[in-house]
Amino acid sequence: MRIAVFSTKTYDQHFLSRANDQHGHGHELTFFEPRLVEETASLAAGYPAVCAFVNDRLNASVLRTLREHGTELIALRSAGFNHVDLGVADELGLTVARVPAYSPHAVAEHALALVLSLNRKIHRAYNRVRDGNFSIEGLLGFDLHGKTVGVVGTGRIGVLFAEQLRGFGCTVLAFDPYPNADAERVVEYVPLRELFARSDVISLHCPLTPETHHLIDAEAVDQMKDGVMVINTSRGALVDTIAVIEGLKSGRIGYLGLDVYEEEENLFFEDLSEQVITDDAFTRLLTFPNVLITGHQAFFTREAITNIAETTLANVTAYATGEGTVHRVTSDKLA
Repeated sequence: MRIAVFSTKTYDQHFLSRANDQHGHGHELTFFEPRLVEETASLAAGYPAVCAFVNDRLNASVLRTLREHGTELIALRSAGFNHVDLGVADELGLTVARVPAYSPHAVAEHALALVLSLNRKIHRAYNRVRDGNFSIEGLLGFDLHGKTVGVVGTGRIGVLFAEQLRGFGCTVLAFDPYPNADAERVVEYVPLRELFARSDVISLHCPLTPETHHLIDAEAVDQMKDGVMVINTSRGALVDTIAVIEGLKSGRIGYLGLDVYEEEENLFFEDLSEQVITDDAFTRLLTFPNVLITGHQAFFTREAITNIAETTLANVTAYATGEGTVHRVTSDKLA
């Protein structure tokens, strides 16, 4: 099957091409560096399948253009699908497939890395030592042992993160509207308000839905302990950026670690080092010494990228042959 692959970097080309060859899929891959947006959708003309990433814009206009030019299948190389207008996709008869899981260990471990780096101020110490400054003034951390950690969302990633923190000797609280029986061996389920009030560290591991949009808002911040650490490696819009900036200014939020950002679409995965970043909220975050931001790299391990490539192409093959499983997502359910 001919596949137009958008938002590609060198690693996408390497891992997708290798998976295509090693597993005998035989697909014809054409790699496009630009993001899939209204202005670039016509590049997919004649391709029955389009492969898209998290910052591609699969809105109604793009989907209609793709369908008009012969696209039947949208193969997402991501677990998230909130960037796709699924209602319009259904109306147009477009099949949307995703990668339901790739490496929960990758994301859970990155969340832990943010916790440890923020606590022990590794990012600041690294820069000091490179400048020949060996003072440890201002680098005081705290023992994780004995602290209370709140985990919002207890899917595979949330449970793995909870297990890691239990290994440090932490008490782990959790909130999930759909409690996971397997998680109960490592967490204590509590109401969200109680989790906010009791936790020294709060880590988000839930999907973005209308109910979770701006889950961390001004009201939520007001319920938290002074000096709390907040970590988000899930979806950017779980966090109201303006609310957390106010929380940082007041000292209610003592540490903030982000791998995702609600307006990341025009920032992450690009080299903007020679440009002026015009997102005022994002640049304000960068001014705080107790904020650590990574550019949506939590998923970025060899194991995860391999799994993403293999599952993405397996979805296409299953669709083309009618054999095997297509991990479909529609406007009303996952299949």
